[in-house]
Amino acid sequence: MEFRHLGRSGLKISEITYGNWLTHGSQVENEAAVACVHAALDAGISTFDTADVYANTAAETVLGEALKGQRRESLEILTKVFGPIGPKGKNDTGLSRKHVLEACEGSLRRLGTDHIDLYQAHRYDYATPLEETMQAFADLVRQGKVLYVGVSEWTAEQLRAGAELAKDLGISLVSNQPQYSMLWRVIEGEVVPTSKELGISQVVWSPIAQGVLTGKYTPGGELPAGSRATDDKGGANMIKRWMRDDVLSRVQELKPIASDLNLSMAQLAVAWVLQNENVATAIIGASRPEQVHDNAAAAGVTIPADVLERIDAVLGEVVERDPAKTHESSPKQREV
Repeated sequence: MEFRHLGRSGLKISEITYGNWLTHGSQVENEAAVACVHAALDAGISTFDTADVYANTAAETVLGEALKGQRRESLEILTKVFGPIGPKGKNDTGLSRKHVLEACEGSLRRLGTDHIDLYQAHRYDYATPLEETMQAFADLVRQGKVLYVGVSEWTAEQLRAGAELAKDLGISLVSNQPQYSMLWRVIEGEVVPTSKELGISQVVWSPIAQGVLTGKYTPGGELPAGSRATDDKGGANMIKRWMRDDVLSRVQELKPIASDLNLSMAQLAVAWVLQNENVATAIIGASRPEQVHDNAAAAGVTIPADVLERIDAVLGEVVERDPAKTHESSPKQREV
């Protein structure tokens, strides 16, 4: 396993992060979830990403249980705040001071730890002054409950404003967690250049495009039993945008490229996002331990420049690059 600095901070995290967005507490049984976490540890992964909203807090609990007995100092535990949790009352969501401070206490309890290595604003909250949110994060840092502060799916303008406020408060904004893959490159135009300027790293999710880049979905073919595309609780609604014949046909053309590099399709996809120097880590998910080991092998892989050009030529116009898509990812009203 290779490790990279998170932003301009001194914190190093593993190039591959194990995340439990769609699995723990919902898609897979707890025993399988624990097996996947242990497989991640065996593969050298030290960084684990979750959120209180995943499975309405159950994912944090499962991850905390799975990491029991591990040396805490050797781990980096990342979680997030924003989405509606608990009974989903009027203050059970968003980035108000009340919710941020109370949510942090809940995450600490469920994860079985006294501090969170990276606490992330899961989306931008248009209903709360940014000053209020950043002050709450700064207070958590000073209390020692949070070591580093990050965000998720923020636009370049939002990152700039957040970083400026953080600096005024004596803390640093070190990361952004966006969706990023060969097929979804909306951060490249604005978010990445701004992040480089500000000293912010990307902690990217869905590098395999919800499984599409594994090549298991074929144009006109039947959906594999038990796959994400067939699971309403496991992201079927999100993956459907890629389930077009033009996309799936081009993905199939990546197979010889992966073969030439002696990589699986999943490894190629994960290694591809890691070629971006602004990416600190790629988040992988898994329902089986063997998936963890396969994806983790993408760490440290270098894809030659000419091969990157081949990939671009193969995928062509099916790649989504519109920077406005980042703005669309944050709800303009709180979900309750």
